[in-house]
Amino acid sequence: MKAVRFYGPGKPLIIEEVPKPAPGPGEVLVRVNAAGVCHTDLHFIDGVLNLGVAPITLGHEIAGTIEEVGPGVTEVKVGDRVIAYYYVGCGRCRFCLRGEENLCENPKAEYGFITDGGYAQYVKVPARNAVKLPDNITFEQAAPIGCSVTTAIHATRRAMPNVGDYVVVYGVGAVGFALIQYNKLIGAEVIAVGRTDSKLRLARELGADYVINTRVEDAVKRVKEITNGKGADVVYELVGSRETMNNSVRMLARRGRLVFIGYGFDKLEVNPLDLVVKEATITASVGNTLEELIEAVKLVSEGKIKVIVDRVSSLGKINEELDRLRRSEALGRIVIDPWA
Repeated sequence: MKAVRFYGPGKPLIIEEVPKPAPGPGEVLVRVNAAGVCHTDLHFIDGVLNLGVAPITLGHEIAGTIEEVGPGVTEVKVGDRVIAYYYVGCGRCRFCLRGEENLCENPKAEYGFITDGGYAQYVKVPARNAVKLPDNITFEQAAPIGCSVTTAIHATRRAMPNVGDYVVVYGVGAVGFALIQYNKLIGAEVIAVGRTDSKLRLARELGADYVINTRVEDAVKRVKEITNGKGADVVYELVGSRETMNNSVRMLARRGRLVFIGYGFDKLEVNPLDLVVKEATITASVGNTLEELIEAVKLVSEGKIKVIVDRVSSLGKINEELDRLRRSEALGRIVIDPWA
C-alpha cells in the first residue's frame, strides 16, 4: 500500500510502498478514506516536536471504512464507517483508569506520533478505537473531528468557562474555529484574535462576538476595551509564539484562566506577581479522550459544530499542502484522500 513516511526533522515527507497491515486479535483494518492535515505534522518536520521515532507514517486524524476485523471483534463489523481515536493507553496507569488515555504513562500506541498513522491507504487500530460515524457526516468532515474538534472540547473542559464569561481564542485555524463554536454553545462571549481577514470573517460567521486583527490593532488593549477594563476570563493560546503567550497573560482578568494549546520554541516570560495579584491560573491542554471524541462526533452530527474543510488533496501533494499550512493559506483543515 502507499504511505507517506517521515524520516526526521528538516526532511520532506516521502511516499513509499509499505506492507499492508493485518489486524490481530481485537483489532480492525481501516481503509483510510480521509486524513486531516494537522499543524502538529509541521512541528515534526520543523523539529519543534521530536519524539525520536523515524521512519514513521504521520497523520492522526483518520476516517474510513472497516475492511477487515481480527479475531474476537464484536463491537464493529466490515463495512462500518468509522473515525479512529489515536491514543491507545496501557489500561493500567492512573490516567487510563480515569479514561484519560491522552496522558497515559506507558502508551501502547499513538497513531501518527509513535505508531504508523493515517497518511496511508490502510491503518490498523484496536476495535474500541474505531468510533462509528453517523451517515450524515462525510469522511472529509469526519477526519478533522479527530483532533481539531476534540482538542477544542478538551481545552474548554480544562478552562471551565461560565455563561457570560469573556473568552479569547488567540489563533483562528481549525482548532480555533471549533473553540469558537463550542464556547458559544456554553454561552460565553467569544473574542477571536488573528492576523488574516478571511479567517476572522469566518470566525464571525461561526459565532465570534468580536474579532481582533493584530496587524492593525493591539490585542491586549482591544480586549481590555471590550471587557470594560476587566480582561478576559479565559484565553486559549493556540500560536505558541513569545508575543502571543505574553499577550495572553497580560489580557487575563482577575481569576482568569489561560490554556496553552499551541506548540512552539519560544519561552513564556512572565512575572509570577502578575498572576498572584490576579489569582490567575495557567494550565495546558493536550489531545483528547475517547469520550470527548464520541461527544465531538455527536455535536457535528447534530449540526452544533461545523467542520471547516479547506480542500481535499492527495498523498502526492502532502509536502505542498504542508507548505500552504506553514504560510497560513489554509482556511480550515486540509484533508488528504489516500486513494486520489
